[in-house]
Amino acid sequence: MAAKEVILYHYPHSPYARRVVWYLALRGIPYSQCVQPNMMPRPDVARLGVSYRRIPILSIGRDIYVDTRLQLPKLEELHPELPRLGATTPEQKAIERLLSAFIIDGGIFQEAAKLLPLDLPLFKDPNYFKDRGDFSGKPFSLEALKKIRPDALAEITVGFDLFETTLLADGREWILKTENPSLADIEDVWALHWVSGLKGALPADRFSPEKYPLVYAWIKRFQEAVTAAKARNGKPKSLSGEEAAKVIEKSSWNEKEKTVDVGDPLVVAEGLKKGSMVAVCPTDTGRSHKDIGKLVSLDKDEVVIEIKTPEGETVRLHTPRHGFKLRRFDEEKKGAAKL
Repeated sequence: MAAKEVILYHYPHSPYARRVVWYLALRGIPYSQCVQPNMMPRPDVARLGVSYRRIPILSIGRDIYVDTRLQLPKLEELHPELPRLGATTPEQKAIERLLSAFIIDGGIFQEAAKLLPLDLPLFKDPNYFKDRGDFSGKPFSLEALKKIRPDALAEITVGFDLFETTLLADGREWILKTENPSLADIEDVWALHWVSGLKGALPADRFSPEKYPLVYAWIKRFQEAVTAAKARNGKPKSLSGEEAAKVIEKSSWNEKEKTVDVGDPLVVAEGLKKGSMVAVCPTDTGRSHKDIGKLVSLDKDEVVIEIKTPEGETVRLHTPRHGFKLRRFDEEKKGAAKL
């Protein structure tokens, strides 16, 4: 088996992908990239046998990880010789996790995404609205964005105010008072970094470096740290979809095979066991794209299923428990329980 390689499937403007790109840069982890279109279809992802439609997708050896909330902890486990970015004390871990949930589950990023400038070129492409409608599970239009913009601005104000008046108020450079940016900074800065960098997204009279000097200084420091890290590391190697798939198929597993928690309420309710055919998908966006495979392992944090590539090779798809739904798949009826 060839050595395990890290490959990131992403596109440069994806705010979620930036989280992983920043992490890889700041830790100095070498990786290759397989750049994807910002809309479906994505043949390179289908080449892995993966139906999941969100970006980024991360492979480490023959294991494929979806959702940045799972990808970042998995990357923390790699290269123990490199300084880790994650929190080390219980208090720091609580801050890291709670603020991550505030930005993602609390809706700060979802509100930021509603503030896309209405004159963006992509809004001239009808395929974009169709794609994002499939992604969100409801109609998507310029008219809808205009209507929800005031509410979104109110919610983003909450995010800016929180960091300006609490954690950054004592003059610290980084969220956990570390010497350099940590995972907590990545977890917290990304949505505000993204929306403040979109020209025309935020009204200048309400969101400016004068109104939020501590937040904007933090964003600037973080960007400078990432830029310096990228310069040290050099550009990642770019792979075509076929090249990336062949690397993955020839690799060894990143993780040892684990077990299914037989006492888990879902396992009991669905009558699952190791090897059961299951379907898994996100519960919020992209939920119409279900991945089907054999259950390899399941615990309170993670689900792992075994899927086949179009070439007949086996890979393992890892999803978090949080934010994903899993159900038994009925092979005879060629369908899964409603997800």
